[in-house]
Amino acid sequence: MRATTLCYLEQNGQYLMLHRVRKANDPNHDKWIGVGGGIEENETPDQCLLREVREETGLTLTRWQKRGVIDFISDQWEDEVMHLYTADQWTGEIIDCDEGVLEWVAKEKITSLPLWEGDKVFLDLLTRDVPCFHLRLEYHGEALAHAVLNGKEIET
Repeated sequence: MRATTLCYLEQNGQYLMLHRVRKANDPNHDKWIGVGGGIEENETPDQCLLREVREETGLTLTRWQKRGVIDFISDQWEDEVMHLYTADQWTGEIIDCDEGVLEWVAKEKITSLPLWEGDKVFLDLLTRDVPCFHLRLEYHGEALAHAVLNGKEIET
């Protein structure tokens, strides 16, 4: 199972979103997601978070919070365990990202963007400030088939 991080930087009621349009052979092509990536050997999730945010945005996080762990199970792609974070303090200036276009998006408008269906589930959990959670999202192709929150199946 591949291990990754994902972070939503938050300011003024907006999240910094990455529109994935520049990377070749990207399973996230044309989707809007937070920033993050794969955990490298001997790297903790927090270390990966800091490295990936700096690489993709140019920003250095100074305050962040782990919000949950999400297992992605797929019949098409490698399964993934993702450590989900939010951050509200950083230093530096945003740079051009080679994986897509970075844009501040009002939280209430995010679900109207092209997203993975499961992302809407955990974005809702973030909006409702649910304490650190464990979410399992099972996909058949690009369709969300099942979602299990803290051991209980939920409607999607």
